[in-house]
Amino acid sequence: MDTGTGIDPETETKTETKTGIGADPDPGTDPDPDPGTDPDPDPGTDPAPDPGTAPDTDADTGGWHLTHDLDDFLTRAGAFLRSRPALHTVPLTVTETLRTRGRCVYGGGAPEFGVLERAGEVRAAFFRTPPHWLNLTALTPEDADSLAARLAALGRRLPGVNAECDTAAAFAGAWQRHTGAPAVLRQRQRLYRLDTLTQPVPVPPGGPRVAVEADRELLLRWHEEFSVAVGLGSVRDSAEWADARIDSGGITLWETPDGTPVAMAGTGPRVAGQVRVAPVYTPPDLRGRGYAGAATTEVSRAALASGADEVLLFTDLDNPTSNGLYQRIGYRPVADFDVYDFT
Repeated sequence: MDTGTGIDPETETKTETKTGIGADPDPGTDPDPDPGTDPDPDPGTDPAPDPGTAPDTDADTGGWHLTHDLDDFLTRAGAFLRSRPALHTVPLTVTETLRTRGRCVYGGGAPEFGVLERAGEVRAAFFRTPPHWLNLTALTPEDADSLAARLAALGRRLPGVNAECDTAAAFAGAWQRHTGAPAVLRQRQRLYRLDTLTQPVPVPPGGPRVAVEADRELLLRWHEEFSVAVGLGSVRDSAEWADARIDSGGITLWETPDGTPVAMAGTGPRVAGQVRVAPVYTPPDLRGRGYAGAATTEVSRAALASGADEVLLFTDLDNPTSNGLYQRIGYRPVADFDVYDFT
């Protein structure tokens, strides 16, 4: 799900009895893989949100322009983010959600954005939706250090960071140097892109249908269960999330022949040609039957039919079941991301 943190966010089960996080991982081999839950890569949790007021670029920012103005951020960084839509899927979808659903959709704190510009060229960007994690595009170690120093000097309180592996590690180390706050690796994720869609076999009995208003209570309950299952906390109000997904037709349920919903898979908005699949969830007592795989295949097919250039998803690298399933469906690795908590 799009949490605003950068964890699409967007989990699955490592075994049929233990729930894990499906971040876009490491293929595995499982004769009847059924993820159950897949992360919606986008935030984290911070007990003390700090809206603050970010200054514009000056001689001390190392080229960083900081702002709370979403329109200003998109004017400066929009083309840069759209130049690599797969790698920038989280900032693209989170900023689109902020634009269409309101600036407080991920929490009460004022979202903060940053753009690294040198010689008239955008080199990197970040966003944060308090109280959630800082989300970064790729940075050099030097630029990660300059950003950490700047945010520390401004008194920002960060719960953690989410970025491609090297960038996340560089920023986590820099943050510890500048603040003394140790960093703990929380989750390893893999971003996948759909290549050739392949229907998993056997197809479970039943079929897909798009969730409607009558399913609202079910979506509320499953969203809460999903948030607990991925271990990342609730990053978006379940009622607001359910209403938004029903309005957009963004959740597909897999039903048994008697009309009982047994799994859900969702997709976010299409931005810069990319659509990200999330969340994917099956209740624990219904896993291992292929329901999540069937639902994921259906929403992937629908995304392609709607005109998406790229269909993406994240998985948890520590979950071989979900990684194996998604690769069998036709998803191929793009890049690995790490999430660190600052303690």
